Amino acid sequence: MKIIIAGAGDVGFHLAKLLSYESQDTYIIDFDGDKLEYINNHLDVITKKGDATSIKLLKEIGIESADLLIAVTDSQNTNFTISVIGKSLGAKKTIARIDNTEFFEECEVDFTQFGLDFMISPQELAANEIKMLLDQSSFNDTVAFESGVFNVMGTQLTYKSPILDLSVKEAKLKFPNVDFITIAIKRQGVSQTIIPRGDTTYELDDQVYFCVPNYSMKDLYPIIGKKQFNIKNVMILGGSSIGEKTARNLCKDNFRVKLIEKNREKAETLAEQLNDTLVINGDGRDLELLEEENIRETDAFIAVTGNSETNIMSCLVAKSKGVKKTIALVENMDYIDISQTIGIQSLINKKLIAASNIFRHIRKGEILALANLHNIDAEVFEFEVQKNAKVTKYPIKDLRFPREAVFGGIIRNEEAIMATGNQQIIAGDKVIVFCLPEAINTVEKLFN
Repeated sequence: MKIIIAGAGDVGFHLAKLLSYESQDTYIIDFDGDKLEYINNHLDVITKKGDATSIKLLKEIGIESADLLIAVTDSQNTNFTISVIGKSLGAKKTIARIDNTEFFEECEVDFTQFGLDFMISPQELAANEIKMLLDQSSFNDTVAFESGVFNVMGTQLTYKSPILDLSVKEAKLKFPNVDFITIAIKRQGVSQTIIPRGDTTYELDDQVYFCVPNYSMKDLYPIIGKKQFNIKNVMILGGSSIGEKTARNLCKDNFRVKLIEKNREKAETLAEQLNDTLVINGDGRDLELLEEENIRETDAFIAVTGNSETNIMSCLVAKSKGVKKTIALVENMDYIDISQTIGIQSLINKKLIAASNIFRHIRKGEILALANLHNIDAEVFEFEVQKNAKVTKYPIKDLRFPREAVFGGIIRNEEAIMATGNQQIIAGDKVIVFCLPEAINTVEKLFN
């Protein structure tokens, strides 16, 4: 598969990194020579310095034989132009990063006729991610499959958790009536993500990811030693497009939302557009202002300004004032790994979310959904099992499944089935798999 990526920023780099584990013919184009040099030194892809809107350059790298053209520069207009030109020159499929949310709403314009097959909005995806995190208040990461039939839930273990210092096998024996599978553990001081086995022990401050059927979600709280709490009062710092979209999403579900925006003109515009949101013109870093706006009675604080450090520090302040749930938007990828160690429950990176969303268009197997877990350089896949696929030949325990991957669950006829060793996967099943990058190819072959 020949893939051309226009833009070597965070989205482009993360896509290239995911593709470098596979035998894809990947090109990445950018003006920035330093970014391309870094990619050359770290990834097995082909780089090209120049303008991705250049017809000459696109022809030079064989755009006519490209299976996929992905335009993810910082400019929406540039991405649109690249897609139109690339499609005209023979690219089979185009994907563009678009920031204008009007393009995603009911629109009279058919963008496919211009050569734009798919559009993704990092802001839209980030706002949806925030809403999902608020719905599962005691978890710092959550992904729903098939409208919540199965769910991947992430949380940090505290001293209150009954499974602390138990092995995975011992934890299952202690809670025999709760259906859950531990699919991954991120441990402080350990760079490699742990794929747990029966003898793997849960340790204090582990970031643990569980795969849980919908009927067991409420039973997972006692296992992690936390209580589910309702969130109604939400304070948003930053009137960015993410802040605005988040406010709209939450007000639709009857959350009580306050939004703080420092720029007066922007605050006035938001106040006119967000009828159900209380918009406050002020500096969200001002402790006196936060106290005046009853920060101590706020259930969740969401910081989505354009400054990562401001977002992190304001979330720490909110937590010190008793706010139960804090979410910070960060641009620096290095901050993702230290979210729990600095006391913030959830850090989100809109570019990482966008890259994962695009990546599902690249997969070779019968993939219905793909999600990226925070703090972990790996993916969660949902495969639809085809007739005569290799995974249907033997029970799970006899499949020679790679150690770098684990079954999370099976969805059959819209019902959840636990992926035990004796379980037989059949055609038509939808299977959730957690997979480290080096095992993706092997796993895909089992589903082909």
